[in-house]
Amino acid sequence: MNRFELLNPIHTNKVIKIIKENYRITTVEIDHRMDALPGQFLMVWVPGVGEKPMSIGNNDPLTISVASVGPVSEKIGALKEGDVVSYRGPFGNPFSIPENAKKILCVGGGYGVVPMYFLSKAAKENNIQSTAIIGGRSKEDIVWEKQLFTVCEKVFVTTDDGSKGAKGNVMVELEPIVREYDAVYACGPERMMKAVAELCKENDVHCQVSAERYMKCGVGVCGSCAIDGKLTCIDGPVFSGAEILKLGEFGKKTREASGRSKDL
Repeated sequence: MNRFELLNPIHTNKVIKIIKENYRITTVEIDHRMDALPGQFLMVWVPGVGEKPMSIGNNDPLTISVASVGPVSEKIGALKEGDVVSYRGPFGNPFSIPENAKKILCVGGGYGVVPMYFLSKAAKENNIQSTAIIGGRSKEDIVWEKQLFTVCEKVFVTTDDGSKGAKGNVMVELEPIVREYDAVYACGPERMMKAVAELCKENDVHCQVSAERYMKCGVGVCGSCAIDGKLTCIDGPVFSGAEILKLGEFGKKTREASGRSKDL
């Protein structure tokens, strides 16, 4: 075993439950209680295909959700109960809740809602109230709503086409209530998170966002997840709203697997 493997051991465990969330997102529950914190991520490995970073939706049982958008995610999404899955982690900086916070607001766009459940669950266990706002293009794109209702005081839904909840993006529900909370957390499309961070800055509300960038290693070696010199895997994935707004590339450009930068 080499030094990298000693520092980043590969776990291999059995899939105990598969949930088809919608037409492209699958939730996978794994027979593992992981010592992880909300906001951290895994590098999930498919032999012969590659690795992909995955947000942790729950630590007990270890739970991930995957959107089938490429070779690795398609293989993970095709897993069945009883199959085994391999992964490294947990990695990255987690979310943190300010001392004396009594109410937090969790904002998730698309499958960015997944780590919001883990955070809301942790808040509830510490007697902190949480509210969730989740958004998608249409009602078919809304996921983890039922799970959030088990740990949140309220759950607001928005859809771009108005097919479920309020019509519009998450800002429709966020703007009127942002000042009611001690902290706001967001995960999802970068433009959405940037808008959330800007709104929180305007209203002097503590904010943290979870950045998702293309990763090859997860441990700060390859540099593929860089945002203006910051490495998402070790400097993040959770950044303060103030810090993320200083990164000029955030919400404007992303990096492809080839390493080329492209506009969002």
